[in-house]
Parts: sequence; structure tokens; C-alpha cells
Amino acid sequence: MYDEWNEVKKSTQEKHRKLGIKPREIFWLKIGHNLGSEEYGKGKDFARPVIIVRRLTSDLFIGIPITTTIKNNDYFHSFTYNNKTRGDIDNSAMILQVRTYSIKRVLSKIGIVNKQDFNEILEKTKNLFNPI
Repeated sequence: MYDEWNEVKKSTQEKHRKLGIKPREIFWLKIGHNLGSEEYGKGKDFARPVIIVRRLTSDLFIGIPITTTIKNNDYFHSFTYNNKTRGDIDNSAMILQVRTYSIKRVLSKIGIVNKQDFNEILEKTKNLFNPI
């Protein structure tokens, strides 16, 4: 599996693209095959849907991967969004998997999170960094 991901990663690294992304948008990203309990992508592109949280530079942004496994607690937020091709889909934002991504990983836009859910996701994300 890691050798297959390495080949996809090499071709992804060669991309040079400018792409307009905005907070709340959901894109398919090539997130790869990662270690341990780190979230990983699936299929030939090792891809997973990710919510754009904030653009940092022309090449980097903060994102939160999503899953169709429904959970709602301090580390997950369940929500529904309208997928461009599949209609309404129930998902959970995996807040505990927040990380920085390169724009080179982006494949295609598939939807957008509503403002209320996005604000709740942001609040839970802030709480990750607030020591108890």
C-alpha cells in the first residue's frame, strides 16, 4: 500500500496549480496512506473529503477530513451537506484529525458546510487547543 501511495505522491508533487478555495468548502484531497490511527485516503488516489478551514498561504491551508461514520462529541461533529453528485449526505467532521495540507493535494470540490455547522466545528477545533 505504501509503495502505491508513494507513486501517487510523486505525481502529485509535480503539480503546479493555483486554485481558489474558501472556508466551508468541501474538496476531495489526496491525503495518502498514513500511519497508525492517522486518517488516510481510499481508492486509487488515496483520497478523502476535507473541509477547508482556513487558507494560510497560496499553497497551504488548514483542513478537517470528514467521514460517513456518524459521531458527535468533543472530537467529531455530525452534519449533512449537499454533495454535487450524490445529494444530501450525513457526515462527521473528524476534528481530532485537523492538519495543514498543500493545495497540490486538491482534486475536486464536492460541496459546502452550512454556516451554523461550520461555526460549531470551529468552536470544537479551538477547544482541542484549550488545556483543561
